[in-house]
Amino acid sequence: MAPSIAITSAAAAPQQRKGGDEAALRRRNEELERELKKSLEREERMKEELMRAWERLSVAEEAEERLCCQLGELEAEAVSQAREYRARIMELMEQLSGAEKLLRSATSSFSSTMSQ
Repeated sequence: MAPSIAITSAAAAPQQRKGGDEAALRRRNEELERELKKSLEREERMKEELMRAWERLSVAEEAEERLCCQLGELEAEAVSQAREYRARIMELMEQLSGAEKLLRSATSSFSSTMSQ
């Protein structure tokens, strides 16, 4: 009888181990499922953050384009004003030159009449 008890207890040990292995596997599976859930949540948050960054980039690019257009308009206006100022300066220089010639001519005429 002793040998049959030994065989019976030896047969029960693998079943206990199998039950313990199944419990450990279930716990490990639950742990992996929790980690997967956390990973998927992290991935979703990162996607949302990436989309917000993409939207900010798009807004910044549009603002840059508007600023470049405004800068181009201001540069064109500045060139136009510079041309107008140059033309006005040239006009004033011609008036001044004409006034100087007239003054020299008047001074020269006055000097010649005074000397006679």
